[in-house]
Amino acid sequence: MIKPIEHAKGRGAGFNPDNPHLKQMYVVSEPTAVDEIPSGERKTVFRFEHPKTVVNKAPLDDVGLNYSMNPYQGCEHGCVYCYARPTHQYWGLSAGLDFEQVVIVKENAPRLLAKFINKGNWTGEPIALSGNTDCYQPAEKEFKITRKCLEVFLAYNHPVTIITKNHLILRDLDLLKELARKNLVRVTISLTTLNETLRRNLEPRTSTGLKRLETIAKLKEAGIPVTVNIAPIIPGLNHIEIPVLLKEAAEAGAYSASMIMVRLNGPLGDLFTDWLKTFYPDRMERVLNLIKSCHGGKLSDSRPEIRMRGEGNVADSIRKLFLLYQKKYFTQAPPPELTSGKFISKNGKQMEIF
Repeated sequence: MIKPIEHAKGRGAGFNPDNPHLKQMYVVSEPTAVDEIPSGERKTVFRFEHPKTVVNKAPLDDVGLNYSMNPYQGCEHGCVYCYARPTHQYWGLSAGLDFEQVVIVKENAPRLLAKFINKGNWTGEPIALSGNTDCYQPAEKEFKITRKCLEVFLAYNHPVTIITKNHLILRDLDLLKELARKNLVRVTISLTTLNETLRRNLEPRTSTGLKRLETIAKLKEAGIPVTVNIAPIIPGLNHIEIPVLLKEAAEAGAYSASMIMVRLNGPLGDLFTDWLKTFYPDRMERVLNLIKSCHGGKLSDSRPEIRMRGEGNVADSIRKLFLLYQKKYFTQAPPPELTSGKFISKNGKQMEIF
């Protein structure tokens, strides 16, 4: 592994764990050499890829969506717990610092989306923007790929769901309003903590908790249905915030709420342990033991239907706390289901909208 002397400022991961898919890796043998750039000063690098497909079918039923697309691979938000980190290994990169410092940009995503929609047997089932990496991460401000994808969805009257923790989504209110007018969009804002110190350490390049609540309020005001996902719940760090997070989200305008228990698959266990040792050494053992108690004695959990909610006494007590305050604060009726009835395949027109 490549381990810097100090935790890189503004980054979630503390090092690059080994990639099990590679037989050889670059290793810094002398980190104090004059020709080495200190890890904390590394800038984000963008790699431009042109995949053949961009819409993916969800492999498991417990993710809450059937089809998703991700305009970016890797994420500069730097959330140390991110379950998407191990996917960076398939690109020959590390799940650690590489994941947040080397972002792969899929420039042809809008064109591929239009091509997918125009398949003869496609019926217009909702497609989720994100699901792996955040479609409104900082790179989107420059590349605008997510916005171009929204233009495609609107052009084809196609339903779309969005998951993000970045207030940058408000830039696209014009498109979102039009999609909402046709009942074609739902937005989920991920909310982790209102403790700004914890947020900066845990999710260093994300919008603040207060900014996310403001985003919920502005989406609601614009007529865009928005939900909140309290995620991840990390026992011993943010689980005590559940009542206030639900209260604030409901008052901001979210019509429903969900939660996801933290899970640390593959290299995430080592990354998160290192992170705890750096920022919360006094709580490290307790937090790790609480997480293990929710996943059958392990940090890693890939079991469908269990991996996202956990099991055991700790997980059960946290879920009861969530359900209690969910019932208390979320009383408004949900909006109607997204419609696919307006979807019209426009074969041959996809080229006209670019």
